[in-house]
Amino acid sequence: VDTWGSYSLTLIDALDTLAVMGNHTEFARVYQIVSERKNFDANINVSVFETNIRIVGGLISAHLMAKRAGVELEDGWPCSGPLLRLAEDAADRLLPAFNTATGMPYGTVNLRHGVPEGETPVTCTAGVGTFIVEFGALSRLTGNPVYEETALRALKSIWSTRSSLDLLGNHIDVQKGRWTAVEAGIGAGVDSFYEYLVKGSSLLRRPELRAMFNQARKAVDTYLRKDDWHFWVAMKNGQVTLPLFQSLEAFWPGMLSMTGDIENALKSLHNYHQVWKQFGFTPEFYNVAQGGASAGREGYPLRPELIESIMYLYRATGDPWLVDAGVDILKSIQYSAYTPCGYATVRNAKTHTLDNRMESFFLAETVKYLYLLFDPDNFIHNTGTTATIHTNKNGRCVLDAGGYIFNTEAHPIDPAALACCYDMSEKEIREEINSHMIDLLHPATVNKFRGELIPEKLRKMQKKKLDEKEDLAKREQEELKQKLLQLKKEMLALEQQEQAEQQEAENRSAKSQVEDGNSGAMNSSQEEMTNEDASDSTSEDSLIRASNGLTLETSTEYYGNRGELDDSSDSEENLESDSQFPNFIPNKEPAGTTQEKEELGPSLQKFSSGDYSTTSGIV
Repeated sequence: VDTWGSYSLTLIDALDTLAVMGNHTEFARVYQIVSERKNFDANINVSVFETNIRIVGGLISAHLMAKRAGVELEDGWPCSGPLLRLAEDAADRLLPAFNTATGMPYGTVNLRHGVPEGETPVTCTAGVGTFIVEFGALSRLTGNPVYEETALRALKSIWSTRSSLDLLGNHIDVQKGRWTAVEAGIGAGVDSFYEYLVKGSSLLRRPELRAMFNQARKAVDTYLRKDDWHFWVAMKNGQVTLPLFQSLEAFWPGMLSMTGDIENALKSLHNYHQVWKQFGFTPEFYNVAQGGASAGREGYPLRPELIESIMYLYRATGDPWLVDAGVDILKSIQYSAYTPCGYATVRNAKTHTLDNRMESFFLAETVKYLYLLFDPDNFIHNTGTTATIHTNKNGRCVLDAGGYIFNTEAHPIDPAALACCYDMSEKEIREEINSHMIDLLHPATVNKFRGELIPEKLRKMQKKKLDEKEDLAKREQEELKQKLLQLKKEMLALEQQEQAEQQEAENRSAKSQVEDGNSGAMNSSQEEMTNEDASDSTSEDSLIRASNGLTLETSTEYYGNRGELDDSSDSEENLESDSQFPNFIPNKEPAGTTQEKEELGPSLQKFSSGDYSTTSGIV
C-alpha cells in the first residue's frame, strides 16, 4: 500500500522551504502548479498522520507565505485562498478516520471512501495526538471549528487513558480505548504527542494543553530520564524495558528550549551529538549500554531532529558551539549522502552505504533547519521588532511579527495570521468598546455581557459560512426549478405540435374520402351520358351519309393554309408549355381508353408550380 498517496507529496512538502530561502520566483511557479489542483479526490489509501503533517501542514504554511513571495492574493487573504481550500479539502477527507467510539482516529483512510474495510483499529500515540496544530490553524483561518474540536477530542481522549504514573503507551485500540503496546517513551510512535502539547498551547493560546504537558513532563523526568538519556519503560510501573536512544528523540532538546529549560536541553543535546560524531550520522536505534547501533536499525534517512534542536538552542543562546555542531552535520550529509540526483537515505550509518530513496522531509525539514541555523537574520527569527499591516475585507491586522510555530514537519505557521481571521477585527473591537461604555454608566446591564469574545467570533464566522451555504443551496434549487419549468413548457409545446399534426392528418384523410365519393358520382353521370349518346348515334348516321359529298376544312387546315401554324411543333405541346394554359394536359391516349382510366383511379391535374394533384391530394 502506498501510504504516501501519490499526491505531489514532495512538491507540497518542500514548497515553503523556497519561501524561507527567499527563492520567491520558484515559489510562485510551484504555487501556481499546486493551486491548479481542485481537490484530493482519489481512490487511494493514505496515512492519516503523514497526510496531516505533510499535506495539510504544508498547504497551510505555503498559503501563509504567499504574500511574502509576491503571489497575487484573494481579497479575503489570509482567510481564503486556493491552497487554504486545498488544505480544507484534504482535512475533510481525513475526518472520517475520527469517527470512532473514543474520537481517536484510525491510522489509514481512503481519500474517496473513508476508512477501508477491515482496517486495524490500532494506532500509535503520535498518530492520535498530532493534529491540534494543523487542525487548529485550519479552524482559525476558515472559521470552521470542526477541525480544532476534532483534534482536541482525540488529544484529550488519549490523555484520559494514561497510567496512574501519567505515562502513555506506544499503541492503542481506538475503538476500545485499550493499550496494545505498553512501553512508554519519547521516541518513535510517541514523540510528537508531547511536541504538540507545547506548540498547540502557544499557537492557539490554550493553557490547558500546556498544563497537560507539564504534568506529562514530570512523569518523563521521573521514570524515563537516565543521565540525560531517555529510555523506554513500562507505562504501569516505570521499569526500564529498552535502554535505547532513537534518532527521533533528538527533537526533545529543541522542544525544551521552547519551554525555557535551556540547561537540560543542552545536556541531552550533548549526548546526541556524541552519537553523531561516532558514526557521522545518528542511527535509528543506538544501544546506550553497548555504545553501538542496534542490529538491523543502523540506517539514517536524513532525519532533521538533531539539527532542529541545534537551531532552536542556537536561537535561544547564541552559543557558537552549536554552529560548529551544525557544520559537522552539513559536512557529513554533503560528503556521504550527495548524489547527482539528490541526497540519498543512508542505509547503514557505520558503512555509509546508501539507499535509492530521498524522503520528502529532507527538503521540508533537514535543509530548512540547516539554512535557518546559518541565517540568523531570516524573517523566521523575528522577535517581534518588526511587523506588517495587512488590510482585507475584514479590516486591518498585524502579520509577520515573529513567533512562528513549526509543525512537526517544519512547516512554519504565523500566529498573527490566525488572529487576523479568528480574533475580533478592529471595527468589532471599537463596537464592543462603544457598546460597553454604556455598561459602565449602567452597572445593572453588566450581566448582559456575552463573556468570552473569541469563541463568539468563531460562532459568528461559522454561522456566516452556514448561511452562505444555505443561500447557495437556495439559488441552486431555484435554478433547478426554473430549468424544470422551462423543460415542462417545451414538452407541452411539443405535445401540442404533435396533436396539431395528427389533427391535420385526420382532416386530410376525411377530405380524401369525400373527394373519392364525388369522383364516383361523376363517373356514374358520365356513363349515363355515354349511353344517351349511343342511342342518338343511329339518327346521326343518316345525316352523315347524306353529307358524304361535302369536304370539311378543320381549324388546323384553316390556320395552316393561312401560314399561321408552325408545322415543326406539336400544337398540343405548345399549349402545354404556354403559361396562359397552365392546367392544360394533352390527351395523347387513343380513343376507347376512357373506361381504363376510370378503373386506374383519380385523374391527375398539373398546377402552375409543377406539382400534380389527384382528388385525394398533392403528390
